[in-house]
Amino acid sequence: MKIPLRQFEQYIDETILQRGLSYFKKGYVNTPEEITSGKFEAIVQGTEDYTVEVQIKNETITDYSCTCPYDLGPVCKHVVAVIFYLQKEELDIRAGSDHKRNGTEKIKKGTGKKRQTVAQQVTELLDNISHEELREFIHEKAESNASFRNLFISSFAHRNKNETQETYNKQIRSILRQAAGRDGFIDWSGTRHVGNMVHGLVTTARNQFQLKNPKSAVLLCCAVMEEMTEALQFADDSNGDIGGPIEEAAELLHEIASSKELPEELRKHLFSYCLNTFNKNIFSGWDWHIDMLDLASCLIKSNEDGERVIAILDKVKNSEYEAEKAQSIKLNILKKLKGEKEADRFMEQNLSNPSLRETALEKAFSKKDYIKVIQIAKEGILHDKKDKPGLVYDWYDWLLKVAKTQHDKEKIIEYARLMFIESHRHDHREHYKLMKTHVEKGKWEDFVHELVKEIIKNSRFGDFHLVAEIYINEQWWDKLLAWIKQNSLNMEGISEYEKYLSKDYAPELADIYEKKIVEYLKRSTGRGNYKTACRFMRRMLKLGAKEKVNRMIEIFRKEYIQRRALMEELDRI
Repeated sequence: MKIPLRQFEQYIDETILQRGLSYFKKGYVNTPEEITSGKFEAIVQGTEDYTVEVQIKNETITDYSCTCPYDLGPVCKHVVAVIFYLQKEELDIRAGSDHKRNGTEKIKKGTGKKRQTVAQQVTELLDNISHEELREFIHEKAESNASFRNLFISSFAHRNKNETQETYNKQIRSILRQAAGRDGFIDWSGTRHVGNMVHGLVTTARNQFQLKNPKSAVLLCCAVMEEMTEALQFADDSNGDIGGPIEEAAELLHEIASSKELPEELRKHLFSYCLNTFNKNIFSGWDWHIDMLDLASCLIKSNEDGERVIAILDKVKNSEYEAEKAQSIKLNILKKLKGEKEADRFMEQNLSNPSLRETALEKAFSKKDYIKVIQIAKEGILHDKKDKPGLVYDWYDWLLKVAKTQHDKEKIIEYARLMFIESHRHDHREHYKLMKTHVEKGKWEDFVHELVKEIIKNSRFGDFHLVAEIYINEQWWDKLLAWIKQNSLNMEGISEYEKYLSKDYAPELADIYEKKIVEYLKRSTGRGNYKTACRFMRRMLKLGAKEKVNRMIEIFRKEYIQRRALMEELDRI
């Protein structure tokens, strides 16, 4: 989310905004450092010390991150606290500890000099310190700081004539040991640290690849995949800090395998590595297990290589997913080594594989062989309707695609109607537009009424919103109101449709809210629930139901006099 710096308060949730302001005012934000032009880093004190990074370009916050575990929204309170710090002069606000450093800040301002960025300070130092001083510093830090040592070794290991994968494996194991508790388990805060460290190693691997040193990149990526896969057994990966680097490393290996400049010796090494790790089940149980054979298929150069991979693929039967993936890999190998005819023959024999059926449909459609597209799609519908009903709508999509290409109005309406009612997919609005475009205008209203009847008759989860959306599209506000009354929506659900009804049906909406709030307070206690009830009473005020709200408050004060927290929240309405 990009956030205009001068209007940031309008883009952030009110609760998070207030918490961030509170952190700033309490002096929890250490002075942000400008790392490079427009990129600021600051430590924010919280349950732990968290590192926040904010990137600003053209008075807009273009990127931000925090090492805290918050994942309930796009921006956490620590990021907000740093933004308040960066904007404190503009907003004329002061942190609790600002009075201690205010004098020094005025002196700096008086000099008229812009403070150097960290990058500029580093450059200046490197220009002025001697080679021997730098060597001594690195030796000292490498001995005393394991994180620095690991980063240094991985960044320059390619300069070592004895570079091996085991060098990197040991580094990653060291990172994991440092993060583990006494019981050997790495909790979520530890995995965040591990993820950051190993992400740095993958970044180093990518840099080495770009510097035309693919060997180091391959060794590093293989080490990351092996050690981090093992770590999944003894780490809390709820935030994806362990799995993320594995995916990054696998993706980079695919890029390297597809490179036209890959040295032959390294190609052979990586090809053998893929087959060996698969046969030894190094990554068994994870997606990247079968992915090793996909990677190997990118490295095939001869029929002998191809036959070795195919021999393994033909034995893959661990799961339906792996078996289908194996067939897709085999198809690509056949196309590469045997040609289109052999690949097409294999594809036609294995259309029960959804991926191969999709490929066959794409190929037939590109050739404008619409009869074949219809045949393959209808066979797919029959094959999958019992065990894989979700796939059925993929095949109906192809029938609709052909109907649109052939301008077959009746088929367009038929398939669009079926997809709109049954599929509950993200593109259902497009299906509605197709129906409205192709049904005769004089028959449209009757068509919609029949559509609603059928949806209600099906009575499945999500159908309420589908009918409501029809009423909104047609601007049938009276029907929408009746539909809301007829169905037992909670207050949040009602509020979703308030904007469509508030102009003409404000009193009716207020009545619905009143009933729901009364029922809610009968079964709900606790300040959080009281805040929710009062929030919807404030919505009633906006609907013009002041007298009704006052009456409700009076009743609640008598009925729930023992609920002190409720009394306090009622005072705030």
